Amino acid sequence: MKKEALSMKPDTPVQYVKGVGPKTAEKFLRLGVETLADLLQLYPRRYIDYTRPFPVAQAPFDADAVVKAAVYSKKAAVRLPGGRTMVQVLAGDGSASLSLTWFNTHFMADKLAVGEEYYFEGRVRGTLTRREIANPTVRTAAQVARTPLVAVYPQTEGLGSGQIARCVASALEGADPLPEPLPSALLAKYKLPGKWEAVRAIHCPEAPEAAAAARRRLTFEELLTLQLGLILLRSRGAARAGAPMRRVDLAPFWASLPFAPTAAQRRAAAEICADMAGAAPLNRLLQGDVGSGKTLVAAAGVYMAHQNGYQSALMAPTEILAAQHAGTLEKLLGPFGVRVALLTGGIKAAAKRAALAAVAAGEADLVVGTHAVLSTGVEFARLGFAVVDEQHRFGVRQRGLLAGKAQSPHVLVMSATPIPRTLGLLLYGDLDISILDELPPGRKPVKTRAVRGEKRRAMYGFLNAQIEAGCQVYIVCPRVEEGEADGPDALSAVKTYYKEVAQALLPGRRVGLMHGKLGPREKAAVMEAFKAGELDALVSTTVIEVGVDVPNATVMVIENAERYGLSALHQLRGRVGRGAQESWCFLVSDHGGESVRERLQFLCHTQDGFEIAKYDLEHRGPGDFFGDRQHGLPTLQLADLTADTRALEAAQKSARELLEQDPKLAAPEHQVLAAQVERLFRRTTFN
Repeated sequence: MKKEALSMKPDTPVQYVKGVGPKTAEKFLRLGVETLADLLQLYPRRYIDYTRPFPVAQAPFDADAVVKAAVYSKKAAVRLPGGRTMVQVLAGDGSASLSLTWFNTHFMADKLAVGEEYYFEGRVRGTLTRREIANPTVRTAAQVARTPLVAVYPQTEGLGSGQIARCVASALEGADPLPEPLPSALLAKYKLPGKWEAVRAIHCPEAPEAAAAARRRLTFEELLTLQLGLILLRSRGAARAGAPMRRVDLAPFWASLPFAPTAAQRRAAAEICADMAGAAPLNRLLQGDVGSGKTLVAAAGVYMAHQNGYQSALMAPTEILAAQHAGTLEKLLGPFGVRVALLTGGIKAAAKRAALAAVAAGEADLVVGTHAVLSTGVEFARLGFAVVDEQHRFGVRQRGLLAGKAQSPHVLVMSATPIPRTLGLLLYGDLDISILDELPPGRKPVKTRAVRGEKRRAMYGFLNAQIEAGCQVYIVCPRVEEGEADGPDALSAVKTYYKEVAQALLPGRRVGLMHGKLGPREKAAVMEAFKAGELDALVSTTVIEVGVDVPNATVMVIENAERYGLSALHQLRGRVGRGAQESWCFLVSDHGGESVRERLQFLCHTQDGFEIAKYDLEHRGPGDFFGDRQHGLPTLQLADLTADTRALEAAQKSARELLEQDPKLAAPEHQVLAAQVERLFRRTTFN
């Protein structure tokens, strides 16, 4: 069927949009775009605003900007070594001169007329009196009048912002209006434009104010959809009776410990146990800084479940951490008769069969594992309590799968990434929150220093001295690109670093290597060797693989520290300082930016994870803080979880009011909104 014969309905496959086609449609899939509606809801990340150009002298240095200037003169194209061509144009506005340079695109300069004014956009460099832009985008006054704000879209390999903009323009031209998901009462209450009006305005705004109004409406819609989904998840659990439990005195458990628990641990355990004895299932987030003792609190919940005759399960993000948890919990709970089974993808077939049989027969009281616990072959005899460690690595869907292993067990999710309480209460609309806000006594602050690469040799001298004193060292290797820590380039980088830097600067020392291409057993062997003191230093590409508790490790070196959010750096730092010795963290970065220096210095002077998380949110935004997965929640396109707190509060309130009127969003006027909730929480059911 020809494209022209198809009606441009919202569910039209994107390949039939003019200018797309099958090959480009495959690239759009990487951005989550399958249909015409998906394309129209691929919103701009930002705009290039041509309505407020800078005078040349006031253009911000080393930043992208729009500058309005007249062309003074043009030079002939020059051929450079290697076959490249370069053409230069001199422009200005009386306040200063502007040098413009194009490489291999001399036709851009050919279009410019001497004496005429143009708008130039690009990265401004140079001096106070003479600015310069390489390969600028050029627009005329007529073009600016037609399109004053140019949308910049999220991109993927082979699909740039300009091409996406052209596809969106084609879609807008031939599409039927998108259906309106928001009830008319909400539109009137918050004075919001309609969906179709907002979609058109966010792609092609006539002024910054129009873009802001469109974004406000679409952000509210996105947050309302999120909150509806979270409340439906919560009500799904609350509507069913959880594993009924009686209150248990935790005094024998606390008395069995070789140390005194903190007041925060006792308080969090009491909150968890109170929920487990309630009418509705426990559904709680346990937040605690690095080293605050979340595992001990989880153990208290396992103790209560065991005393009530129920099994428990704990799911960790890696096999190494699962094995560590199993060992810790066996020591804590073994004296009370709790039998612990380890279930990971890497265990041998015979051991796995034995573990599965013990779980099914009720002979294993606590199952500790990775996502293998979610597999279809795992059947519990009487699961009553489930714990998910490092919640952001699993998300809402995986929590639901774990809860599905029994008739709505009590669920505790744990995170070592602190977030401000107010934001947490809004964001985790489906969870209650407990916070561990104090560290166990005896934990020493880790001394943190930011160092430049030229100090590396001196730093390695310090590492040698620490090893000579009988201590061990972590070295987290340079990351190539965010999210590609174990790609081929990163693997090559870590191997080169291991041989040419770590081994060269730690001669005669036992240096181990850890990267994502190693199999589970190889990783476990390396980590066990490090934990047993058979390695002096461990070089690793990934954050999570160094999650094992090694009290003898006293130094953490993080190369290319500027590539990490502060919360991630704080997590890494927390891997040392677990023993009696003084510990250190070195943040190695050659980045010259002032903001990077400020961030790293902030970490050097701050040990409080909540303050660090707040700083990250305010200075880098939620992308760095929550990561691509929005900390386990569906990915949000527009909402800024720092700046849009008021919209989040309004959305949460509106969601509750809507569901009071229509608990299942079954009314005809809510059908579009209900479908939108299901799409956002794809593969998560609300029945």
